[in-house]
Amino acid sequence: MSIIVNLDVMLAKRKMRSKELAERIGITEQNVSLLKSGKVKGIRFETLAKICEVLDCQPGDILVFEADNPNDTE
Repeated sequence: MSIIVNLDVMLAKRKMRSKELAERIGITEQNVSLLKSGKVKGIRFETLAKICEVLDCQPGDILVFEADNPNDTE
């Protein structure tokens, strides 16, 4: 099971750069980059709410659950 982060897709749809998003929601550009790459273990609801407000989207537009394929072997 994994959560896919589509923040880069939403930024592209809104024609916004990571730097602008970071400034508008009050986090560092590095943290936005980590979010975009999915290299975070969690996100505060407050931060998610700010992202959704700035990008005029829903949490489901940014975060997607993807079940593991039972046919895949590790």
